[in-house]
Amino acid sequence: MEEHTEEGLAPGMGNQRALIDNPADILVIAAYFLLVIGVGLWSMCRTNRGTVGGYFLAGRSMVWWPVGASLFASNIGSGHFVGLAGTGAASGLAVAGFEWNALFVVLLLGWLFAPVYLTAGVITMPQYLRKRFGGHRIRLYLSVLSLFLYIFTKISVDMFSGAVFIQQALGWNIYASVIALLGITMIYTVTGGLAALMYTDTVQTFVILAGAFILMGYAFHEVGGYSGLFDKYLGAMTSLTVSEDPAVGNISSTCYRPRPDSYHLLRDPVTGDLPWPALLLGLTIVSGWYWCSDQVIVQRCLAGKNLTHIKAGCILCGYLKLMPMFLMVMPGMISRILYPDEVACVVPEVCKRVCGTEVGCSNIAYPQLVVKLMPNGLRGLMLAVMLAALMSSLASIFNSSSTLFTMDIYTRLRPQAGDRELLLVGRLWVVFIVAVSVAWLPVVQAAQGGQLFDYIQAVSSYLAPPVSAVFVLALFVPRVNEKGAFWGLIGGLMIGLARLIPEFSFGSGSCIRPSACPALLCGVHYLYFAIVLFICSGLLTLVVSLCTAPIPRKHLHRLVFSLRHSKEEREDLDADELEGPTSLPVQNGCPEHAVEMEGKALPQETRARELGQGGANSLKLTVGPQFFPEPQSPAPGLFSQCLLWFCGMSRGRTGSSPRATQEEVAAAARRLEDISEDPSWVRVVNLNALLMMAVAMFLWGFYA
Repeated sequence: MEEHTEEGLAPGMGNQRALIDNPADILVIAAYFLLVIGVGLWSMCRTNRGTVGGYFLAGRSMVWWPVGASLFASNIGSGHFVGLAGTGAASGLAVAGFEWNALFVVLLLGWLFAPVYLTAGVITMPQYLRKRFGGHRIRLYLSVLSLFLYIFTKISVDMFSGAVFIQQALGWNIYASVIALLGITMIYTVTGGLAALMYTDTVQTFVILAGAFILMGYAFHEVGGYSGLFDKYLGAMTSLTVSEDPAVGNISSTCYRPRPDSYHLLRDPVTGDLPWPALLLGLTIVSGWYWCSDQVIVQRCLAGKNLTHIKAGCILCGYLKLMPMFLMVMPGMISRILYPDEVACVVPEVCKRVCGTEVGCSNIAYPQLVVKLMPNGLRGLMLAVMLAALMSSLASIFNSSSTLFTMDIYTRLRPQAGDRELLLVGRLWVVFIVAVSVAWLPVVQAAQGGQLFDYIQAVSSYLAPPVSAVFVLALFVPRVNEKGAFWGLIGGLMIGLARLIPEFSFGSGSCIRPSACPALLCGVHYLYFAIVLFICSGLLTLVVSLCTAPIPRKHLHRLVFSLRHSKEEREDLDADELEGPTSLPVQNGCPEHAVEMEGKALPQETRARELGQGGANSLKLTVGPQFFPEPQSPAPGLFSQCLLWFCGMSRGRTGSSPRATQEEVAAAARRLEDISEDPSWVRVVNLNALLMMAVAMFLWGFYA
């Protein structure tokens, strides 16, 4: 143990700079990146990216295992490796409840939410609310809120945690490493679209799991097995507890001793750091927003081949979510046992020397294990795994936010934008988000705090519950209308900001220097606050809806859960947008022409249907001339052709296919919105879901 103490006091990262300079590690990292880029290019060549439906939804062709793997990989970023292990090191097992709660919520997505999203025929979640309620306010509010949450919680947190890891392992400049990562991620998101993400996610999920399993083996071996972890953790304390700063002086033992309830998943409802009612109820509300109405996750689901594949993908994701307890939380606890003076440091000036922040260094728990325990070659593999997690998570967010911006905000600004313009804007938006994220890095570095995972969950708990409430009511209560939903969201936002602003302006503080935020504002646990916020937003939505006129039933077919199998024709509330004064079949301000989708030429009117923007008259096609060609422009040069292919916008085939008949158009629309299932497979997936829930209940009980 003595050598770890001495290393912990090393004034910087000097002793770590030389760790990844051996040929084995470098070779593994290079081979890995070549593999990822190869898979992205291969999927570029074989999937259709030249239409909006193809680029954003992978043409609804994915089978169950890439859907499940992609759900898991999109969710598990480097923020989980750093955040879960760090909170595990600081306070024990309870943080795994965040992962094990998601097991049940992801099943709600497959069984209750996805069928309605499919029959509604939508790509983005604000689009669903636009069809369900009409009006523009809700869709715009939700789009802006989602983009805000992406940039300030997901992207910034992932980049910070990736930077912590690279800084520990390589001693690189944080900016250089993050910009390089963002560059590679951006290249394959911008060029490959969602299909490349689906395939690379699948590869990366296996790499992530392989590397994490190997490290788990080394960590348990080092600590003396599973029993060694539980014997030694409560004694893992730093030996340095006296600060040179007279204002701090001798530090109380409550600040550096592991919590007595470290081995319990369910903790005291009043004094616990994660009270059990909050973990079971409050977390389910926040998880419901993330898993059932968040663009990143739902977009993965909607690309499934059919409803059975989507459900099977959700079950696979649930099984994968059992693993973070053993792959991240327990290794984080082991890291505290092996390196107590670094991971469990408590004296501000010591922590500043070890990891650059005074609040605490629990975030370096996982990087420390990789850097100190892994042999050459495998250490390179683990770095590749962390980069994979970071890239996968960032790529998901870039892709989903470009979908959101393009479909929900840009089409409001330029209703006549054509396919090519929308695809180009989607790609430029990714470039813009990357620039904002890099500019945000210093803020993330300055505000890193002690508990990365708590920061993510707290921000979500103050902003997400109103959205959860509105989605649940939209799906299950046909009586809820646009006015109710809008004022429920706005009221919830005001209550949430009343807690968020003081908490972050006063700072969350630490054990040594508590926050000055008044107890009335910041004293309630953030997950308890989420429960209160959910109930208030839901009641406000119901009260306003009951006091105003209901939405007629003819607008609700296949948009609420009770009417998901309805065969009646729906009059979309957004149908009026598509009716122009011209007698020609016009879509997005352009004469209708064929667009290739999944190898079949379909008129753009069908694409409108697929995008969730087509009205009840989407299928009433005017059968006139073969198609209306756009004005001919000169043939592009060789360089332009290469660039267009790289961006999935080569125009050779568009419009050249024979015109689809009305029957083919109707059949294609029905297939996109079909939720029928084979009864024998329904029984198989239902039994598997029950089995997974039984396993989860056993584990909850075992560690409770």
